[in-house]
Amino acid sequence: MTALIVKGSNTERFRDKITDVIKYMKRNKLGKDIRSQIKSHLTLKYESSYSRPSILEDIPVAVPSKISQTLYIETIQQIPFFRGCSDEFLNQIVMKLNEEFFLPGEIILEQGSTVDQVYIVSHGRLEEVATGEDGSEELIAELEPHSIFGEVAVLCNIPQPYTVRVRELYRLLRIEKQSLTSILKLYFTDSHHIFDNLLKGKNNDLYIKQLESDVAYLLAKQDSEIASGVNSADYHGDLYHLKHLAASRGYEHIVKFLIQQRVNINCIDKFGSSPLLEAVKAGHDRVAALLIKNGATLNLKDAGSYLCKVVMDSDIEFLKRLLESGVEPNSKNYDQRTPLHVAVGEGLHLVANILIKFGADVLSEDRWGNTPLDEGRRCGSKPLVKILEQAKENSKARCAQ
Repeated sequence: MTALIVKGSNTERFRDKITDVIKYMKRNKLGKDIRSQIKSHLTLKYESSYSRPSILEDIPVAVPSKISQTLYIETIQQIPFFRGCSDEFLNQIVMKLNEEFFLPGEIILEQGSTVDQVYIVSHGRLEEVATGEDGSEELIAELEPHSIFGEVAVLCNIPQPYTVRVRELYRLLRIEKQSLTSILKLYFTDSHHIFDNLLKGKNNDLYIKQLESDVAYLLAKQDSEIASGVNSADYHGDLYHLKHLAASRGYEHIVKFLIQQRVNINCIDKFGSSPLLEAVKAGHDRVAALLIKNGATLNLKDAGSYLCKVVMDSDIEFLKRLLESGVEPNSKNYDQRTPLHVAVGEGLHLVANILIKFGADVLSEDRWGNTPLDEGRRCGSKPLVKILEQAKENSKARCAQ
């Protein structure tokens, strides 16, 4: 069967390129080995053109982020380097990963070089090699899928200890040094896990003592920077602002520190927002749980209007987090309308289902005496009416018990 190739496509260009290269190699009578290498490189270039960054470069940022989580999160979870880290931290890591391909014989990192990337083996095999002063090589380790390299040089700011070379066709995931260090600064507890795992994963006596010293220094420096930042905020009378900032950014370690310092965790900023609301809004579940555990509340002055706006925006995840944090689903706005009134009026089936799941009343009346069920019948949405009727029957059954 003849393959159909779209004119002007990558496949056609690749085919034409291969044809031209073959003619060139024949004309110049190039050897078999070099012909094979050239073909392999062209094939790899063609295949890597379909990698995630090249295909999704014009798609909104949120979509590639979700794809990254789908493709890479399981790989990251199996790597000892990330053992014990939170899901939030790992999600931040996978969103910064890039995918690359390398051919056998290629050198990824050279001994003594400066490193600005951390690499994860996704497919294929590599080897770590130490090069002596006389040029002799000693095999240090074979790197297989779920191995990681470059992390020591990046985190400890030291030259790459070993050369890393590809043994068979290799697909790797990489994260830039700047991205990794920025994420580590945001997630203090996870960064401690990372440094602990770094020490546990290295058993070679050639540099383990120096590594321990470097890690101890980096952890102490991190603790010092946090204390300095908190003291500075205290001096300038800005601890309340710091509490909101820490909650909104997911700085769990700073929130813990401020709780220990007995800072008011229910303070309201000039925008009417509480630290817990900031944490819930940003989706920092661990920080939100920590605040709730220590007595924090959302402190919504007009919970009904706030929830109705979230429903109008169809922000489903935020709505669920608000309800899970204790916001009353039957809160009413200035017209005595509940979020369920709004959801039904807008035809938002999924939102209505969520509100009902959390206890929204289908018979709650607004200022004109209309219920969400009345709203559904007026809109003529049979699926919505069915949902509301079922919720009404379930409510009657519970009352009968």
